[in-house]
Amino acid sequence: MITRGARQLASPSGRVDDPPRRVSPRRAVIFRPMNVRVLLFATYADLAGREQIDLSLAAPATVGDLLRQLRSAVPGAARIPERPLVAVNQVHAGLDSLVRDGDEVALLPPMAGG
Repeated sequence: MITRGARQLASPSGRVDDPPRRVSPRRAVIFRPMNVRVLLFATYADLAGREQIDLSLAAPATVGDLLRQLRSAVPGAARIPERPLVAVNQVHAGLDSLVRDGDEVALLPPMAGG
């Protein structure tokens, strides 16, 4: 890395003769593990073969991130729809809702009846 004034410049290979490129100063995002309990109901529980799954995710994570990990980690969960009805800590949530350590996420299949 080469420093010129207040700017930091770096060459892709680290050699001095390469053309430098600007390195943007950004805050480092720290990924820390968190545990989330996933509750599956009716047909979703049948697909996954269980009603409750404890998942470990890297924080920060969204409901969409949780669903992607669930689909890849649990056989049968890949058949859960892309946009299921979701509740986080018993409150309706969208795919972009944040999930925090210790949260309970419920996946609810469509229901009919009266």
